[in-house]
Amino acid sequence: MRTVTATQMARNAGEVLDAVAARGETVVVERNHAVIARIVPAEPARTLRQVLADIRPMLTPAQAAAWRKASRARGFVEPMRDPWA
Repeated sequence: MRTVTATQMARNAGEVLDAVAARGETVVVERNHAVIARIVPAEPARTLRQVLADIRPMLTPAQAAAWRKASRARGFVEPMRDPWA
């Protein structure tokens, strides 16, 4: 982990940011010997497929079937459809 002063950061911002982005370094910025910031590499972007894979269904298949049966028993007969289709 690299440590720079606030003055060094101001004078060499491009170099510091290149070290973080290209080499994955973490840089600590100090002012008057006190840590004021920590610059860390950004997390890699995720694809839509990865994000959607993490979404869990809200109902289990058994819960969905029970909900469907209960709603029909209460008179809801309109066919279910995908609202985004």
